[in-house]
Amino acid sequence: WQVIGELQDLKNATVEDVKEFHHNFYGPNNATLVVAGDFDEKQTKEWIEKYFGEIKKGPEVEPLKPQLVTLDSTKRLFHEDNFATASQLNMVWPTVQEYNKDAYALNFLAELLSEGKKAPLYKVLTKEKQFASEVYAFNNAGEIAGTFRIMATANSGVPLDSIEKGIFDAFAMFEKDGFTDKDIERIKASLETDFYNSISSVLGKSFKLAGYNVFAGDPEFYKKEIENIQSVTRDDVMRVYNKYIKDKPYVITSFVPKGHTELAAANSVRAHVVEEKIETDNQEEEVVVEEEEIIKTPSGFDRSVEPPKGPEPVLHIPQQWDSQLENGMKVFGIENDELPLVNFSLVIEGGHLVDDIEKPGVANLISDIMQEGTANKTPEELEEAIEMLGASIYIYTTNNSIVLRGNCLSRNYAKTMDLVKEILLEPRWDEEEFALIKTKTINGIKRMEARPNVVARNVYRHLLYGNDHIYGQSITGTAADVEALTIDDMKDYYEKWFSPSVSAYHVAGMVSEKEVLKQLKDLNSRWPAKAVEIPEYPLPDAPESARLYFVDFPDAKQSVINIGYLALARTDADYFPATVMNYKLGGSFNGFVNLVLREEKGYTYGARTGFSGTKVKGPFTASSSVRTNTTYESVSIFRNLMQEYPDKLSEADLEFTKNALIKSNARKFETAWSLLGMLQNRSMYGFPADYIKNEENIIRDMTLAEMKELAREYIVPGRMIYLIVGDAATQYENLKKIGFDEVYQVDKEGNIIQVP
Repeated sequence: WQVIGELQDLKNATVEDVKEFHHNFYGPNNATLVVAGDFDEKQTKEWIEKYFGEIKKGPEVEPLKPQLVTLDSTKRLFHEDNFATASQLNMVWPTVQEYNKDAYALNFLAELLSEGKKAPLYKVLTKEKQFASEVYAFNNAGEIAGTFRIMATANSGVPLDSIEKGIFDAFAMFEKDGFTDKDIERIKASLETDFYNSISSVLGKSFKLAGYNVFAGDPEFYKKEIENIQSVTRDDVMRVYNKYIKDKPYVITSFVPKGHTELAAANSVRAHVVEEKIETDNQEEEVVVEEEEIIKTPSGFDRSVEPPKGPEPVLHIPQQWDSQLENGMKVFGIENDELPLVNFSLVIEGGHLVDDIEKPGVANLISDIMQEGTANKTPEELEEAIEMLGASIYIYTTNNSIVLRGNCLSRNYAKTMDLVKEILLEPRWDEEEFALIKTKTINGIKRMEARPNVVARNVYRHLLYGNDHIYGQSITGTAADVEALTIDDMKDYYEKWFSPSVSAYHVAGMVSEKEVLKQLKDLNSRWPAKAVEIPEYPLPDAPESARLYFVDFPDAKQSVINIGYLALARTDADYFPATVMNYKLGGSFNGFVNLVLREEKGYTYGARTGFSGTKVKGPFTASSSVRTNTTYESVSIFRNLMQEYPDKLSEADLEFTKNALIKSNARKFETAWSLLGMLQNRSMYGFPADYIKNEENIIRDMTLAEMKELAREYIVPGRMIYLIVGDAATQYENLKKIGFDEVYQVDKEGNIIQVP
């Protein structure tokens, strides 16, 4: 059963059910408390004794014993999805509980079957047969049982029978070709890095200790876990494959687009799926609740008195260094020796911003194709070389940059950087891999058309930036755009826009400035600078009135709401003060929009507002996904809360904002990844090394009058775009009653299709 329960369960639940559950399980003898960080141990123990010690024990809770599942035969089910544009197959085998020895070997088996170019599922389904661009295998071990799952999303029109057969073909390849001790070692190297990454924050450390104590009975079980991982052998992997997977019954589920049951795996029966009925209007039942006296547990002190706050944490900005290579590339670094890890990034300005407006999607594809081998290494060889180092190297595209990012063990930094330079300077331009990337991208674009949140994001971008700005188009381009691209387009982009003169390298971790510059020195001769001029596009003005745009998603159970306008660039003097001002509106869980729409009304799982600028002016956005029959009320609440915000702000709100933002800085720059982000902000926007302190001073010095003035200037709901993606039949006409100046229905590309 799902943790969240079924709709009927939620409707039938009573307060007595909740009380009973709380009584049975929420006692101190069934709880683990972890304190991690910088604290006085003696004082902390005294506080724990004071606040927790007098709480009475609850009923004894016996540890759950494993409840392993067996199947007598294979079960075959299918479901027609109202929104899907692609089919998906899931095959699930019952396995064992967490920390069982076999669970570790099953984790390795999943990696060997599906991860990387050597994996048989990739070779058969993606490369040879081109049935699916996304195939995953993973072992999910829980407290009392586990499952081993293979999930494949089919390429357009491919029947799931073919996918199922392909999976068994991949099993046959796995049995025939096998794998090597080297394959086992590369997985172990990656898991070592993953372990260090998982404890890089105080919160990560505390989660580990608590989880091990609760589920393994020992907070120091991580020592045994590492030992269990390192002890997995080839024989273990084959043993669990034969024991749990080969020729064993499974559950197979086919999810197919509405009206295409012919794509489901053979002999499947329809699954029983309960779908919520859409009501035209929100008809909340008025529940009469009898006031019940709250009986408090007796206490030796007054628990209504909040303990005094400790001193404000002092922000310690780590020592930073910066340099510049002879070819013009900037270099920024922070040495941190807490963990034997190094994180790094190479940011090349341009990205989607320098795409040809008539040929979008090139920047997105070049970040994929450059990871597919080098001049001297096949895609498979490059992948293996990275994994043997316990490293990760990946490239992605943003609106204004292409980023090569990596993570490795400090002892392997030099070898990892050799691979980075090989990827950067010696691209392979593999035609076969490029064709596979195009197929994957096109199928991904088609699948995204079934996701209201993605449609909302793309249409919102188009409405904000318009037809004449590259940001008005999706980074991926359309399916037709991608189909038309060639490998020569990639090469042209590389030759024109890849230059150290618009690049910056950032590194944080257990590596010295001397070692970093030593590893980068040969780039001076191997990567000469070229003249690069980043284009500038004129930006449309903010709307003069409130405009409603509606995208129809028939029978949608939720409506996606995006409200906003182009506000500020990250470099604008008002940008950070505006983010501080926004905190109490929707920049935190306790922002007004979330407190009303989620906590008070129960219309949504979350609502938020925020600014998101770069060097280019970016939007202020208020957003949420709400129950369909609450769309009208939710949009009205957003509008009213924004309208009232400047006058509603109080000294208490200002104090809450200052307290939360200043104290959160204590953990905000804790991990190497967060330090890397600090360095990237410095290089991208020209910020000084202590810009965090400057921003903290802005928070500390802000007055209520300044906060209100910023709200009046930048939160103006009467001059915003209101985009709703949802069920037009039940919601569109109703929304017109709110009183927008202009109302339009648009298609999934943002083009107006109806003018009332």
